[in-house]
Amino acid sequence: MAGTTRTATNHWEGDLLHGSGQVTLESSGIGSFDVNWPSRAEKANGKTSPEELIAAAHSSCFNMAFSNGLAGAGTPPTSLDTTAEVTFVPGSGITGIVLKVVGSVPGMSADDFKAAAEDAKANCPVSQALKAVPISLEASLAE
Repeated sequence: MAGTTRTATNHWEGDLLHGSGQVTLESSGIGSFDVNWPSRAEKANGKTSPEELIAAAHSSCFNMAFSNGLAGAGTPPTSLDTTAEVTFVPGSGITGIVLKVVGSVPGMSADDFKAAAEDAKANCPVSQALKAVPISLEASLAE
């Protein structure tokens, strides 16, 4: 199977502290989103950031890898809800990622769920690409 390439572009005007930009999701065509330094380093204020985009990519990739692994083991999930929290510290960079997943997987024990989640965290392509950053995981079955 041939690989795929996805493209996003960013146009920026001005310096870091006072300038602003717009990231456009070119491959999907689903939209353009404003970015600026205050929205990255302080409050979002209706704009996105590289870290939020990484969080979106990571939570999506993790759920794909996790659902595939669970199905391959004969325990397909009913649902997986994953939050990725990417922490950015000005002057230091991205300092950590926390993946939090709650899943509904009929017939699976909590320990098996956590083990399968750890495997998905270690092996999803976005986790692989982000190996330089500490990634932690909180995994639990839905009540």
